Amino acid sequence: MDNDSVATAYTTVDGDFVHELEIKRSRFITYLRRVESEVDARALVAELRKKHFDARHHCSAFILGADRMAMRSNDDGEPSGTAGIPMLDALAKRETDAGRTDLSDVSAVVVRYFGGILLGAGGLVRAYSESVSSALDAAPLLRRERMRILGLDADHTAAGRLENDLRSAGVQVLGTDYGPSLATLRVALNDDAAILAAFHDRLATLTAGASNAENLGIEWVDVR
Repeated sequence: MDNDSVATAYTTVDGDFVHELEIKRSRFITYLRRVESEVDARALVAELRKKHFDARHHCSAFILGADRMAMRSNDDGEPSGTAGIPMLDALAKRETDAGRTDLSDVSAVVVRYFGGILLGAGGLVRAYSESVSSALDAAPLLRRERMRILGLDADHTAAGRLENDLRSAGVQVLGTDYGPSLATLRVALNDDAAILAAFHDRLATLTAGASNAENLGIEWVDVR
């Protein structure tokens, strides 16, 4: 996720989520986790192999990066193409409420406890696809955007009021650090000249020109 990335926003899962389906006596337990690297994604599989040591399969798929360049899947003993690929398709083709297909930084693992009834290749594809899709239907999602970060200095006595005023105006305040003499608020804004200019005007009004905004660079920010 460097500054040269074409993508300026994407969708991911908000933390961990678990969902279970029973299909013809087989249990399909889907785990979704927000991850930032292939190491994180594989760590989830390893974690669930220990937790569900008695399960028949631990199939997995993940997508990484704002540009979604890293996509992997694993059938873990199911017939080739019947588990990992349907799971990956469910992640990659997932549409958000806004109609976007930009889900990323997410790992899905489906733990299967075999129920004694063979599903066949087509049945397995449907089962693994439905397991991930159903989990995504219920899981909390959030947007991540590349935003301009600004630092605003204020007196300790004025910092709380300024933070409330900015939040009320729809500005995303990331937090406030209190130093020995001043408090510094960190805010995130869309990196657009008109939006930034309007923010500077609003800040001047709120503080009677007493506070300036220091450019702290561009960062990926969770937008809930």
